[in-house]
Amino acid sequence: MPRRPPPRGSQPPRAWRPRRLALALASLLLLAHGPSADGQSGNPFRGRRLYVDPYSPARAQAQQWARSRPADAALMRRIGDQPQAIWLGDWMRDVRRETDALMSRITGSGALAVFVAYNIPHRDCGLHSAGGSRSGDAYRRWSRDLAAGIRRRPAVVILEPDGLAAIDCLPFRMQDERYVLMREAVQALKAAGAAVYIDAGNANWQQPGEMANRLRKAGIELADGFALNVSNFHATRVNIAYGERLSAMVGGKHFVIDTSRNGRGAAVERVWCNARNQALGTAPTTQTGHPLVDAFLWIKTPGQSDGVCNGGPRAGAWWAEYALELGKMAEALGSALPR
Repeated sequence: MPRRPPPRGSQPPRAWRPRRLALALASLLLLAHGPSADGQSGNPFRGRRLYVDPYSPARAQAQQWARSRPADAALMRRIGDQPQAIWLGDWMRDVRRETDALMSRITGSGALAVFVAYNIPHRDCGLHSAGGSRSGDAYRRWSRDLAAGIRRRPAVVILEPDGLAAIDCLPFRMQDERYVLMREAVQALKAAGAAVYIDAGNANWQQPGEMANRLRKAGIELADGFALNVSNFHATRVNIAYGERLSAMVGGKHFVIDTSRNGRGAAVERVWCNARNQALGTAPTTQTGHPLVDAFLWIKTPGQSDGVCNGGPRAGAWWAEYALELGKMAEALGSALPR
């Protein structure tokens, strides 16, 4: 089935003056928003401060433990002092209103908002994080409402973790719908002024050629780049090597890497969900030292459960002891968080 192309504007009239005006406007737009010397749009993280949520679960936990467990509270406080992405999904009553409030708070602090859009129909193939919009049309409305909440203020959106890497679980008809929905979501978010990184799984999931094909169907040419290792544990260097190969197949697009739980960088033994003996990775930063990597981010909230597995609570629930375990392992490996 042919994929729906992005909307095209009407062709300019042949009259000389309108054509000249259109060219002049295009030149101005190129100067304002055009690609950099390497052919890519500018890094949306450059010169921006990432947002630290003063109401994060880790900060609340540190306060709760301050007297009874002061050493653990200090470590938890350092986790809470790190910028972390904010997840948006079907648990929100009014995504437009709530996103607008978040944007006002974050931009008011002078920081850059980093969101994760996680509401695609048939999310997580019905597994631990099952849910999402009930239909394609519902997702379209949700995406438009999310974009309206951003309202052309500076924001980065990581689009639909696992949405492409795990698409094989869907029948072909529903795969086609998902590609169209994600492409339309990219368009809506870009029109609202957001930078968009489409999730591309991790280095040990899909082969680069296959993932590149999926990204193209989902509108990577319209997006700012792609995201790797969301909620996973693979080493940063492994993801960079994979990202370099993938970038070369999708027009040199840049990427971001989730380093929230990859401090150990070792293969997960047996059970991926809430994998044990893992560690916090590199603290979030926009200074990656790599021309294609726009940021190292904590996209997954350290301490947020993957699901009812390995002793964890339901998916998305706060699990303080797991966050503490990640922090203590990081300290044991000599990669303690900034104090």
